[in-house]
Amino acid sequence: MNLSRRAVLLAGAGAAAGALPAPRAAAQAPAASRDLQPYASYWYPDSFPAGTPGDGITWRSLKSWRADTDADLAFNAAAVPLAARFTPVPANTTARADQARIQSLVSFGPTSRNPSQGAPTADTYALTHWAYLDELVFWGGSSGEGLILAPNAPIVDAAHRHGVPVLGNVFLPPAAYGGQLRWTRDLVQKDGSGGYPLAAQLVAVAEAYGFDGWFVNAETGGGDSALAADMLGFLGELTSRGAAKGQRVTWYDAMTVTGTVGWQGALNDRNEAFFRAAGSMFLDFRWSAATLASSGTAAERLGRSRYSVRAGVDVESGGTNTAVDWDAIVPPATAHVTSVGYYRPEWTRNHLPAGRTPGDFHAADDAFWTGASLDPARPDTTGRWRAPALFAADRSTVASLPFATVFNTGHGLKWYEDGEVTGGGAWNHLGLQDRLPSRRWVVRTTGRRPAVAFDFADAWRGGSSLLVSGDLDAPVTLDLYATRLPLDGDTVVELTHRTDEGDVRVELAVATSDPASPGAPPPYTRLPVPPSSGGGWRTSTVSLAGLTGTVRALGVRLTGAGGPVRWRLGRLAVRTAAATPGAPSCLRVTDADGGDLRLAWRAARTPVRHYELHRVLRDGTRRFLGGTCQRAFHVAGLAPEQGERAARFELHSVGELFSVSTPATTTHPW
Repeated sequence: MNLSRRAVLLAGAGAAAGALPAPRAAAQAPAASRDLQPYASYWYPDSFPAGTPGDGITWRSLKSWRADTDADLAFNAAAVPLAARFTPVPANTTARADQARIQSLVSFGPTSRNPSQGAPTADTYALTHWAYLDELVFWGGSSGEGLILAPNAPIVDAAHRHGVPVLGNVFLPPAAYGGQLRWTRDLVQKDGSGGYPLAAQLVAVAEAYGFDGWFVNAETGGGDSALAADMLGFLGELTSRGAAKGQRVTWYDAMTVTGTVGWQGALNDRNEAFFRAAGSMFLDFRWSAATLASSGTAAERLGRSRYSVRAGVDVESGGTNTAVDWDAIVPPATAHVTSVGYYRPEWTRNHLPAGRTPGDFHAADDAFWTGASLDPARPDTTGRWRAPALFAADRSTVASLPFATVFNTGHGLKWYEDGEVTGGGAWNHLGLQDRLPSRRWVVRTTGRRPAVAFDFADAWRGGSSLLVSGDLDAPVTLDLYATRLPLDGDTVVELTHRTDEGDVRVELAVATSDPASPGAPPPYTRLPVPPSSGGGWRTSTVSLAGLTGTVRALGVRLTGAGGPVRWRLGRLAVRTAAATPGAPSCLRVTDADGGDLRLAWRAARTPVRHYELHRVLRDGTRRFLGGTCQRAFHVAGLAPEQGERAARFELHSVGELFSVSTPATTTHPW
């Protein structure tokens, strides 16, 4: 990688992503002698740099890590299992279901002081286009902070909900950026029996933290063939131990079999031993059409899929303006050559000017993943940017009941419950993100295309709703979800919706068979939805009793009566019976320093989507403090209300249908 990119990385640039409460440094938080804010974990393999760590940095040794002494593990361990995925009939004729897949290397925040469970800002890289991703790498690390990063739990929970594995990062930096060869030697050290203890440690960390393996990037030069042999043995043990736990490993194209660093931009005899030891390889950006062709052939000769080789595409500085020889990777008329590896697609947020809004971010992110047309059923094939929707088929995890969404993207300007604001500040927490529509946005109409977007000005629940706005001069069908939902006589669909402007007739679109071919519309049956009126939210229930088989697609059809329309969808649910989740128990404050608290509880005995914590004021008002999939949470900046001797807290379980349990309660004296 070139120096400017590396300098940015080592400076720890990026937006913090991780808990609704503010870190200690936030302006509203009172001064405290201890920082109880939990942060994402990072380590050196064993030894530390010379000197002392900088402000806010904690030097830790991976070799010394133990799960039972990890004070922040409860805040950092992911809770959502990796969901199974299926591939529906592609939305267009150019997307391939079984060829090039996509890996993304994303820096969600700095290496140190990256909050574990979110932050009080909506300005974050709230990735939502999981349907095109095959693997996410939690990119980062620096010579002055730590080299081995475990991903934040909210990121893993959101990815897993959409079926995407997440890898932690092992980064051994170039000497020009502080890398020391002894750290490479630390990583591959052997024990008395010839095993690699840090390989075992990495597997244990991933298992304890609930993510899916490791991305190994050895870029410190000066090694020799003996060090390369040790790295090869280490990598083989990491892969074999990880495979026994369902984990995976990707190798970065840097170190060669001579022990020197020489980025090949190819799978060849200088690095194929590492490829054989790992499961896949990310090729550095130096590739050409010829080296990609030879790399695909080499992978197949070794008994692997050519798509286990990822051609690196650096979009950190240019994003959709990046010049890429797409025909060398994903030619339109012949089989794809390799897979794609995006380096730093969070450009979609970072290039926007100060004052950017969540809507600004999602507009840029949609253009990156879907293309200029903003409709994967009508992909743009003329521009320089070849968006993933053009060449990669989307995938879905919506395959069991109950299923519900409130179109929550994992960040917002306020927090809403039943259409009312209960949290008035901006927030982000990707673990609260819903399973979101994978095809954004397929709009079928013979008239003018309305605007479709996640909107943050109002919501039924969470931080956003789905807004359709424009002049509906012809009926509009909006594809929402590709599904595999079983039907019986009791299956119903619930829509919580609202008409803000104009007059619109709403129909539910349900398909029980697949489209006839890629790019064809689902064969929808249209069912009337009772109208919403009076400017308020309304929940309409539509029975599917007349249908049999499996729901393969869900959408809505809107018909206007003339003039502009603004229509919101705040919740969509498919169920057979209503269900209330079990309540958590034993809510307690486990540590406190002034208004800085750590809380923990016992899990509910029934399946839970997430938990929500509220403060109850003297007048009975409930104030949202945050939500999490974990069983521990941190809040900061609390202060007594007038006349209040103790703070009162309520914790609820939230189920898959967004029904809420009875609360667990506790108090904390001031």
